Amino acid sequence: MATIRKELRVNRPAAEVWAAFRDFGAVHAKLARGFVTDTRLEEGARVVTFANGLVATERLVTMDEPARRLVYAVTGSERLSHHNASFQVFEDGAGARIVWIADILPDAAAAVIEPMMEAGAAAMRTTLG
Repeated sequence: MATIRKELRVNRPAAEVWAAFRDFGAVHAKLARGFVTDTRLEEGARVVTFANGLVATERLVTMDEPARRLVYAVTGSERLSHHNASFQVFEDGAGARIVWIADILPDAAAAVIEPMMEAGAAAMRTTLG
């Protein structure tokens, strides 16, 4: 199984950063503007449209408020047999550190997912300041 890890720091309080993550249906507005162009909520999931045209259904697995950790799984993908990812927000001085980890099968899909995660991290840096 391929594992991709992205870590970034933003100059915004962790509580504010977590508020953007926990608003599960507002990725396109509060978290990764430009990378995600639309988010629509369905029962227990969100349908995310990316700037490259890809559409993914992401089922909410865990929303752990005290740990500031969100876990989701991509469902219904023809290209992926498994995609589970987590975001966790940590205090980092006056700012916040975000750790994003995705586990993916087949391993070859990492060649597509890793650049998307890099673009997503860049969009988060811009959106969150």
